[in-house]
Parts: sequence; C-alpha cells; structure tokens
Amino acid sequence: MDQAGIIRDLLSWLETHLDQPLSLDNVAAKAGYSKWHLQRMFKDVTSNAIGAYIRARRLSKAAVALRLTSRPILDIALQYRFDSQQTFTRAFKKQFAQTPALYRRSEDWHSFGMCPPIHLGAFVLPQAEYVALPEQHLVGITQSYSCRLEQITTYRHEMRLHFWRQYIGDAKTLPPVLYGLHHSRPSHEKDDEQEVLYTTAIEPQHLQENIQEGQPIELHEGEYVQFRFKGSPDSLQEFILTLYGTCLPLLELTRRKGQDIERFYTTRKVMDNTMPAEIECDYLIPIRR
Repeated sequence: MDQAGIIRDLLSWLETHLDQPLSLDNVAAKAGYSKWHLQRMFKDVTSNAIGAYIRARRLSKAAVALRLTSRPILDIALQYRFDSQQTFTRAFKKQFAQTPALYRRSEDWHSFGMCPPIHLGAFVLPQAEYVALPEQHLVGITQSYSCRLEQITTYRHEMRLHFWRQYIGDAKTLPPVLYGLHHSRPSHEKDDEQEVLYTTAIEPQHLQENIQEGQPIELHEGEYVQFRFKGSPDSLQEFILTLYGTCLPLLELTRRKGQDIERFYTTRKVMDNTMPAEIECDYLIPIRR
C-alpha cells in the first residue's frame, strides 16, 4: 500500500474543501478507509493529527481573509465551519496569539501562527535571499482591479498581461528589466473582494517615444526577502501563493507595509499578444525581521 501517495492525494483534496464539512467520517469516506485507520495512517505519514491539521489550515485561510477582505468576522468564521464568532475567536487567539480583530488591524502581517499546507513528494521549497534595497526611481502607471480571493490566480495572470500590453505594447525594443509593483487592500465596494493596485514600471533611461511616459514611481529603501522564479507564466501566481503560504511562515518572517516587487528579465525584443513559454523574474517581499 502506497500510504504516502494516498495521503498526498487526500491533502490535495482537503486543501480545496476546507470550507466544506470535514468530519472524520466524511474524510474517511473520501479516502475509503475507516476513520481509525485513516487517523493512524495520516499521523504516520505527516506526523500530524488529521483533525488538528484541518483546524489549523482553516484558521490560516481565515487569517488571509481577515487581512485581504473586509468581510465581517462572523461570515469568515461560518465559512470555515466554526459555529459562532466566539468559538472562532477562542480558536484563532490560541493559534495566532491575538484576536481576529487585532490581527486584521495590525499594520504588519506577522506569519506567526500560520500553518503551511503539508507538501509530500517532489516539492522544492523556494530559496530565500535577504537583500537591502536602496531608494530607486522608476517611471510607470498604476492601475487597479478587484477580485475575490478565489479568483486571485486567474485575475493576476490576466491583468499582468493586460497592463503590460497597455503600457509598452508598441515599444520598438523591450527594456532589459520590467518592474511590476503591487499590493492589496480590502475593497471599499464589496466586502468579499480585495482591491489590487498594480504598477507597471521601467527605469527612466529606457523610456522611448512610443512608450507612455507615465508617472514618477519611488521604490523606498528597506529590507526584502527575494526569491527567484523561472517557469511558465501560468505558474507564477502559484509560486507567489507558496511564498506567502509556506515560505514566510517557515522562515518566521513578518511582512511590513510596502509593495511586492516583480523584476522581469526580458528575452524578447518586443511585446506581442502571446506570453513567452517561460519567464524569469525576482520576486521581492518587504519584510521586518
């Protein structure tokens, strides 16, 4: 019996059903084993109790919703299967050492308490490098869009391409480095959505007559954790979710106020209507250690 393979498939299924009823009976029925056998197998493979793991992942998902949306705390509690706001608050405070309301209002986003999803098999943790960036001046344009948390992956991929085409689609030659700067905040119009502000920017010396001039953009000096990405455009957003969901908690880092920075290294001469099969970029997150 391939216990690791069974648990790996179960972990993947659990991750997409955390807002659904997940009693041990339900989970065991999905896995095709008695709940007693499943509990032993899960503990043997992951060193975690399945019930405690599900609860910790639900609370971690709830923490993201608290930070990135303005949904009422009760709505978030009910979505992740807590029977009352009081029950949710007690469990949240036990895991995160502060109440949901304080967690939401904090200027910094502490990774303490976040439970990363368990990865089995060939998962390779992205390597972190700590860098101190000086103040830097760019030129670009800032646009925004709103989406639900569940739509992040699709929307950010589409919006990146759309915004870059708008800004430098007619460039005679692409600059060697393109900057994407972004941060999220709760939407003022819909409490279940986040507003993403995305800035497409280049270094001033690479401005051309057929590129919009844009506005001066200032990158503030500070410490960042930097990760290198190389892969398909479709997998970039999944990479970013791994950074926030797994890397920052494992590294015990705190995200400070500021914008995430994408530095794309171009291989084409001009922008066109198709994405390259592979992209290469540095992804930097502002941190406080």
